[in-house]
Amino acid sequence: MSMLPMSSDPIYQRYSFAHGLIKEAGALALGYFNELDSLTVKSKGLQDVVSEADLQTELLIKKRIAESYADDGFFGEETGPSGIGDKRGIWVVDPIDGTQPFLSGMSCWCVSIAFVYDGELQFGLVYAPKDDELFAGGLMAPATLNGRPIAPHKGNALSDGVVSVGYNNRIEPSEVLAVLARLLEAGGMYQRNGSGALCLCYVACGRLLGYVESHINSWDCLGAIAIIRAAGGQTSDFLVDDGLVKGNAIIAGGPAIYPALAQLLG
Repeated sequence: MSMLPMSSDPIYQRYSFAHGLIKEAGALALGYFNELDSLTVKSKGLQDVVSEADLQTELLIKKRIAESYADDGFFGEETGPSGIGDKRGIWVVDPIDGTQPFLSGMSCWCVSIAFVYDGELQFGLVYAPKDDELFAGGLMAPATLNGRPIAPHKGNALSDGVVSVGYNNRIEPSEVLAVLARLLEAGGMYQRNGSGALCLCYVACGRLLGYVESHINSWDCLGAIAIIRAAGGQTSDFLVDDGLVKGNAIIAGGPAIYPALAQLLG
């Protein structure tokens, strides 16, 4: 992969910085992944667990950001918000998105980093260490996968590809079953791998037709949303109604299929 160009723009400097940071964090997480039997794991709720790998990876990211950009705020899944109320720049981090697959020895997990400035999503990076795939993009940079340009699926009907349907314990089972019924009745097919960030990146690069979920947390999706938009895809306005803190619904896909995806959520 070619080196990123030099720039005096402070947002782009953070984007360049984040490339090295996410690789360092990914290497740390992968080290824990290779020693799963020795991990300490705690439950946060139904189908929601956290390991020392999650916490230590987030602490590394938080430390590196504080060392380089002390004036920025930080919002991580494991350590929560820090200075987000009065900071113009906010880093939004999920150290390991897909903890259940991670702990099960599966490869579908990733590190996600996003940066928001003055309430606007600027860029995102998502790194899947086991597959060594780095997705990146933002307002100032095109969407790439390991440095190569990517674009969403060109399909315009739900039957043209596979849609990822997100689910978590904040969503009623009947609600997601209704989404699946609409999708299947339209001739579509569904997929879920346990990592919303990765599935959204698969939308960005055209592996998946789209993604829908009636509620997802910001750390799970903001990095990938930035990449989808940079790739020419369309997403719902996630940050509206305090989505950064409260989470929101997410709809994502190519412009041609987006209206059909939106109808899936009812």
